[in-house]
Amino acid sequence: MKITKFVHSCLLVETPERIALFDPGVYSAVALDIDKLTRLDDIFITHEHGDHFDPELVSKLVQKFPQARITSTAAVVAQLAQAGIKAANNAPTGTTFFDSPHESMAPMQNPPQAIGVHYLNALSHPGDSHSFTESKTILALPVTAQWGSSARAVKLALELKPKYILPIHDWHWHEEARELMYEKFEKFFAGHSIQFFKLKTGQPIEINL
Repeated sequence: MKITKFVHSCLLVETPERIALFDPGVYSAVALDIDKLTRLDDIFITHEHGDHFDPELVSKLVQKFPQARITSTAAVVAQLAQAGIKAANNAPTGTTFFDSPHESMAPMQNPPQAIGVHYLNALSHPGDSHSFTESKTILALPVTAQWGSSARAVKLALELKPKYILPIHDWHWHEEARELMYEKFEKFFAGHSIQFFKLKTGQPIEINL
């Protein structure tokens, strides 16, 4: 499985049989070169916030890949329908949803409806949550947020014990801070037999399952 991060929470996940894109948000738009994509079967959007869902970027993806399935919440499906883009809120073949509620941001705003996605029984993408209780072998872990903390992210990973961790939701960090935290995460998780990948935008990594 080849995985490429495109800023924040956007992951391109490639296997010989299927290619999926998770959470193409506004921060990802400048990094994701659609012209370089040769295939796209699925687009998964965990919730409606702009850092996970950029309608303009999704529209451009659909223009190039009109047969791509789009899976999201009812709210996102309705928003896309207004733009003439078909989407669904039921899990397509090879995926399952898991309970992954968006964390509270009170009193600033109410949390949106959200989904967590288990993909090909291998990768779990929880969106904006530290309140889920299950993970596949590969966990896309939100490592920092207005609604959460790095400490909670680490505790959660130790509870769920994935084999591999992909850091997501870290646009808010300065690059030097990101590199420092990645080094700390890598060393800490290695002591618990978990491999932490220090992802860089646009640079794919390979995981043999």
